[in-house]
Amino acid sequence: MKKKSTILTVLGYLKRYWFLIIVSLAFACASVLLSLYIPIIVGDGIDLIIDTGMVDFEALLPLITNIGIIALIVALLQWLMNLINNRITYNVTKDIRNRAFDKIHNLPLSYIDSNPSGAIVNKIISDVDQFAEGLLMGFTQFFSGIVTIIATLIIMLMLSWKIALVVILLTPLSLFVASFISKSTYSLFKKQSESKAEGTAIINEVIGNLKVVKAFSREDKELERFDKANDKLERVSRKAIFFSSLVNPCTRFVNSLVYAGVALVGALLVIKAGGGVDGALTVGVLSVFLSYATQYAKPFNEISGVITELQNSLACAKRVFDFTNEKEEESDLDNAELVIDDGDIKLSHVSFSYTDDKKLIEDLNLKVESGMHVAIVGPTGCGKTTLINLLMRFYDVKSGEIWVDNQNIKEITRHSLRSSYGMVLQDTWLQNGTVRQNIALGKPNATENEIIEAAKASHAHSFIKRLPNGYDTVISDENSSLSQGQRQLLCIARIMLALPPMLILDEATSSIDTRTEIKIQKAFSTLMQGRTSFIVAHRLSTIKEADLILVMKDGNIIEMGNHEELLIQNGFYATLYNSQFEPSEELL
Repeated sequence: MKKKSTILTVLGYLKRYWFLIIVSLAFACASVLLSLYIPIIVGDGIDLIIDTGMVDFEALLPLITNIGIIALIVALLQWLMNLINNRITYNVTKDIRNRAFDKIHNLPLSYIDSNPSGAIVNKIISDVDQFAEGLLMGFTQFFSGIVTIIATLIIMLMLSWKIALVVILLTPLSLFVASFISKSTYSLFKKQSESKAEGTAIINEVIGNLKVVKAFSREDKELERFDKANDKLERVSRKAIFFSSLVNPCTRFVNSLVYAGVALVGALLVIKAGGGVDGALTVGVLSVFLSYATQYAKPFNEISGVITELQNSLACAKRVFDFTNEKEEESDLDNAELVIDDGDIKLSHVSFSYTDDKKLIEDLNLKVESGMHVAIVGPTGCGKTTLINLLMRFYDVKSGEIWVDNQNIKEITRHSLRSSYGMVLQDTWLQNGTVRQNIALGKPNATENEIIEAAKASHAHSFIKRLPNGYDTVISDENSSLSQGQRQLLCIARIMLALPPMLILDEATSSIDTRTEIKIQKAFSTLMQGRTSFIVAHRLSTIKEADLILVMKDGNIIEMGNHEELLIQNGFYATLYNSQFEPSEELL
């Protein structure tokens, strides 16, 4: 996304708050105009001080009173303007964050799998925060600055076009300096934002896998990797800050020239007019010009700072908008809802690969009848889990078709398809909530008795009762005192509660002790009665009772049959099965 497109996208988010923006602009104009009226009153007061002992105090008192009243009104208007600007800014950032979070749910899993989670989190949190700071500064200072510059020029032209001409001639120099530096800072702040994301991704990765890092003594290597990312961030940040810090002193220098020019020309005109005789330029009017020269210069300093901050915020916004503009999964709102009658599943000439240069599954054909228990075995990387991903439509096939009850899964909604499967993976996942909420994840309206019965069926009830608050104990995926086996039992309890028409068990008992596993296998046998089931297993002893065993290698089904038939064939399956009891040099 280019810079212009980024600005247009920001304006699109601002459009819905047009009324608040108009009110903010109105308050900004009113406060600026009233602020500019104060120097005129002060100038009138100076002209009332003629000489020693010649001060018109009677005329000065109302002027001082007016200055006080106007100052209070300006303060109130600026307070209200800041309230409105804060509301606009944080509403916009809330909308952007909601859009980004919603985007996560609509992105294909291929994007999530291929991008570090830390980088995605950095875009939604850190980049949006940085954008909010720039946007708030823009509303607070940019509008007021523009109005101040325009109003100041108009009033100075009305008072003396000669002095105003000095200001007008020197103004482009200040604009040129600010513009030249801002162009350089945008690309640097963009690189800075990217470097921050890189560092965040490393931190997220290390924290999430700290046990692995310690187990393999990778502390020094990870620190070295983080140091490189940090050094890169330091270099880019130093350059960005150096260029951005040039804006303010450069514009201040130009503004000092403006002030000096106004003072010199104004003083000469006052002297030439003899102190203001016959309506010519007076000392009071000159003081107004000098005050305006300062007020006119101040917005340039503020705007230059705002522009620098906006360069940073636009760079962050670009990264966020690039993320929200990522290609989403194809919409399935117009698709039919899947209604399971039998549970037949058919794969016809299915081909799939994660990358174009590395083929995985090619021309896979399979027919599974209703109620069959299908086991999928094979060496690591042969395509077992990939097949599960295709059945659940986490990934779409490159070619071919998958049918469920004579319905092409591309023609039904993903929600209805996935709701029809009960899935237990080797990698468990718990949400931040109570044990009860975690079990009821697939059936939120379940009763207390149903939850307890599901926990008993999965043999999780006994350890749940030993927890500090039983079913009300708060657990989470990252911070939990539960063992991996206990976590897996809770995931199994979800399936026992939901009772879906089809099952997928991907190493569902890999972290459970042998004694409990035997009990769980019995519970699964009862659960799978009449349900089409897919079981991925490395321990072949657990799938001997399967109706059909698919032996996969290099993405293809090379053998098919039940346990006895495959042993009789004395092929790859027999070699795998025997290797679990006797070490085979061929497989080592």
